Amino acid sequence: MAQTPGQGGWSAPVTAGPPEFLPILDLPEPGPQRRLTVLFRWLLLVPQAIVLWVLSVVAFFAAVIGWFAALFTAHLPESIARFLIDYVGYDTRVTASATLLIDRYPPFRLRQPPDFPVQVELRPGRLNRAAVFFRLILMIPAAVINSLLGTGWLVLCFFFWLWVLVTGRLPRPVFEATAAFVRYRMRFDAYVLMLTSAYPKGLFGEERPAPGAGALPVSATRPLVLSGGGKGFVVAFLVLGLAGHVSSDWASTDHGTSNDTTTTAPAR
Repeated sequence: MAQTPGQGGWSAPVTAGPPEFLPILDLPEPGPQRRLTVLFRWLLLVPQAIVLWVLSVVAFFAAVIGWFAALFTAHLPESIARFLIDYVGYDTRVTASATLLIDRYPPFRLRQPPDFPVQVELRPGRLNRAAVFFRLILMIPAAVINSLLGTGWLVLCFFFWLWVLVTGRLPRPVFEATAAFVRYRMRFDAYVLMLTSAYPKGLFGEERPAPGAGALPVSATRPLVLSGGGKGFVVAFLVLGLAGHVSSDWASTDHGTSNDTTTTAPAR
């Protein structure tokens, strides 16, 4: 369904068109960053994390109500869709700052600021009732990938932070891979919250436009073209994320076995 964008990233359906819209993330090209803001980046974002936690609680209940409504109407109620779009946008802006993709502090503003370097485009439309009913099951594969990406990025984030602190700039391959992770995360959230019927995809970016094709890049992530190094870092995120989860499970199992042995040991 073709739709007309409005204020805050909201789009109202106007004419017939494609059945689903894959959410878009626009980011600027990587540039120099102020070392002082990099040094205290994660500390400065603590208030944002608190706000996001409160918003996530509201978003949960909004999504539950929207799920029941979508089962009967195949659409999210407009007020719920507006709030969830704003929530996903807010979360994405904070995530982009936390992952060192931008050097701007996110404003405490729910509605998407038109002058902020991170822009999210979402177009909620008609939903498949069966896909809505089984959403929690259908989302599992994407949830696994999203979790692996997040864990893998966290394993390497200290080295990324240290590099930017020293050089004042995020390396291009790291920027590409991190942007791919943040975009996938945004698309996953949009799918879970029923803001799109499009399943999360595009983790390894898009093909480079052919010369003379006429389509000019809109931003650094539209289209998101990953170099060999960028794809390598995405694979590293997935592999390290898997290793992190496996080691965590083993540690939990070993700890539980040790506790059981201690508990059941006969007294002397």
